[in-house]
Amino acid sequence: MSEEATVPATRRPNILVFFTDQQRWDTVGAYHSPLDLTPHLDAAARRGTTFLNAFTCQPVCGPARSCLQSGRYATQTGCWRNSIPLRRDEVTIGHHLAQAGYRTGYLGKWHLAETGTAPVPLEQRGGWTEFWEAADILEFVSHPDDFRVYDRDNALVTEPGYRVDAQTNRALHFVRQPPAEPWCLLISYLEPHHQNDLRRHVAPDGYAARYRDAWVPGDLRALPGNWRQEWADYCGCIASLDENYGRLTAALAETGQLDDTVVIFVTDHGSHFCTRNAEYKRSCHEASVHIPLVISGPGFDHGRRAEELVSLLDVPATICGVAGLAVPPAMQGRDLAPLARGPVDPWRDEVLIQISESCTARAVRTARWKYAITAPPGPQTGASLVYQESHLYDLWADPHELVNLVGRPAWRAQADDLQQRLLRQMAAAGEATPEILAARFLG
Repeated sequence: MSEEATVPATRRPNILVFFTDQQRWDTVGAYHSPLDLTPHLDAAARRGTTFLNAFTCQPVCGPARSCLQSGRYATQTGCWRNSIPLRRDEVTIGHHLAQAGYRTGYLGKWHLAETGTAPVPLEQRGGWTEFWEAADILEFVSHPDDFRVYDRDNALVTEPGYRVDAQTNRALHFVRQPPAEPWCLLISYLEPHHQNDLRRHVAPDGYAARYRDAWVPGDLRALPGNWRQEWADYCGCIASLDENYGRLTAALAETGQLDDTVVIFVTDHGSHFCTRNAEYKRSCHEASVHIPLVISGPGFDHGRRAEELVSLLDVPATICGVAGLAVPPAMQGRDLAPLARGPVDPWRDEVLIQISESCTARAVRTARWKYAITAPPGPQTGASLVYQESHLYDLWADPHELVNLVGRPAWRAQADDLQQRLLRQMAAAGEATPEILAARFLG
């Protein structure tokens, strides 16, 4: 695209979704992180809208991606754990945008086809059929310094350099093409997720050294886990992601598209670094479920720090709204654009979180409280008809969730209220009403 190319004023906005993997909300400066990892994103947050209380609806990679694509809960898409492909008849934001006349592109990690290291066939790409450079499990097809994906014709695409830089190079090719029609590019990074076959996080050369003595969140410092070995590289990955966020927004500015592009920064879930269970997520804790969500561009540049409770399910509904589409009835989320302008009454008072793989569990998060229930051990089917109370946290008094109040008689009334809230949310998501066994506090 020539540097002089301009965007017609009457066009619907472009949409760029900058989607990271396993990134904690408290690594972002706009969320009061002292790490100084995200200066480019923080600048966008100052002019755009920061959703301070954004939560994933499923802290597992594949299920969260099915929710982002469909606007529906993982139990509704059927992708309630990893390794369950997205149904071929699932209607996604890719389908909606293509039907609305958008040029669509998907780049990076897909994780919804169960093809492993083989290319994702056309019919399993969730409607993203125009521009496609992706791998189902990016961490097995590529490595930190060896970026590899497959294009729309299943040909291998390689790009030299650190994977985040290389992936962004591919995205730059897309956004610099002449804007004959509005476009949407969803760029799905692996970082700061660990490289599975290496069992560690890998920052660019020299980056981890910058963060050897960096600030560490209180929930990690208080608990054993592998954060001591992994935190510096994790921070280095995030610093690299932010630099590349800056490269993309700079390219949009250079090509006259920045003022006509809605840029959505979001992640699938967070990371607790093996402090809550044997791996990185799949728990009800803030480290797993509290996510960064910053949206800038037309309709969002109001400099607002929204405190309302929002869900990952709201992102696909918001994308539809940006494209001028009514939110489809099948979607469970709400368009966030009105919140960018100011408080909306009524808005939700709680969000539902479904948890799988490590266990079958459900949680409800309110402005102050977290309440969770867990099914008995056994074969998983995505849901259960019997759960037991497992977690109750007062987040105002205990933001690091170090004191579990579940089963304590003094908190019974609060637990009962939260249980009813959770049951209402589960019913709204299409789940059967389960039996919930009361926790016993043994003192």
